[in-house]
Amino acid sequence: MDTTNHAAPPLTVKPPRKGLFSPTNVRRWENFKANRRGYWSLWLFLVLFVLALGAEFIANDRPILVSYKGEILTPIFVDYPEEKFGGFLAQTDYRAQDIQDEINANGWMIWPPIHYSYQTANSNLPQGMSAPTPPFWAMSREQRCSGYAGGVADPNCNWSNFNWLGTDDQARDVLARLIYGFRISVLFGLVLTICSAVVGVCAGAVQGYFGGWTDLLMQRFIEIWSSMPVLYILLIIASVLPPGFFILLGILLLFSWVGLVGVVRAEFLRARNFEYVRAARALGVDNRTIMYRHLLPNAMVATLTFVPFILSGSITTLTSLDFLGFGMPPGSPSLGEMIAQGKSNLQAPWLGLSAFFTMSIMLSLLIFIGEAVRDAFDPRKTFR
Repeated sequence: MDTTNHAAPPLTVKPPRKGLFSPTNVRRWENFKANRRGYWSLWLFLVLFVLALGAEFIANDRPILVSYKGEILTPIFVDYPEEKFGGFLAQTDYRAQDIQDEINANGWMIWPPIHYSYQTANSNLPQGMSAPTPPFWAMSREQRCSGYAGGVADPNCNWSNFNWLGTDDQARDVLARLIYGFRISVLFGLVLTICSAVVGVCAGAVQGYFGGWTDLLMQRFIEIWSSMPVLYILLIIASVLPPGFFILLGILLLFSWVGLVGVVRAEFLRARNFEYVRAARALGVDNRTIMYRHLLPNAMVATLTFVPFILSGSITTLTSLDFLGFGMPPGSPSLGEMIAQGKSNLQAPWLGLSAFFTMSIMLSLLIFIGEAVRDAFDPRKTFR
């Protein structure tokens, strides 16, 4: 008989998960997914944004890959002179028929789905038409191929060379400009939102934590600063300085950070006298550590709910300035500039409608995401 004492294995208590996979964050993510409209809007927006980041691989007037006389070339990344293909110009026009014939005779090309970049003018407009031209599906095949030398039988009269949403008043492809304009708008909005959040959170944290004269003086400054006519100041500065992405970003950053200060200030004012903050002070923890490690995480809960709405506001501001002519440099792909073209060319409704629907879809997705984020961070919100 076996009398060996088999001791039970010691009980192990798993420590609570921390960081991104803490129970609180898991609950927030479940609440976010429960809002189906916001959840699917997030995925749709991410898909559109990722595709727009690779705009050069979707709409470009250069091939992605070229095999020429046994050499693999990447025109999408490198500017090859035309003399490499037997020409004499400093820059190669890959849409030119002689260049295409030369490359196809000595190799092959892989093109993006759309053979236009945002600044490429269509030199094969239908006969009897001037820019802006309507979308290809609004014309007969004979009409849309009439601008090519071979007519309907011309190999270049294909789906990739068609203007799916028509052309603008400079014969540039509308769909290509929408793709590039969407990318610029989202990137500009993201950078402006992040910079505004950093400045606004820091200012609000200093006000709320220290209080007293620091809070009083900064609050009076913010009240004076926010009472200025922002639109007029933006127009004056934008008309004096040369247009550019970072110049416009700096101008808008002067005023966009104010919106978050009040939220962060209120959170720091509420939490600065909590017991754990007093205990940290009694232990000799410096103010910067208390603000960053103990108070800021609580303040970020309220701050993150505003981020999608600030992002949509930043995109709208850029579009408005572009519409007024004080935004991005001339020729840049811009939704606001396309809306202005639609206003100036009422006989071409595809210009204004394309930009309008793009803006409407983009802002609607951001609003739906913002609503879902707000529900996710609301501790009183429960879904079944």
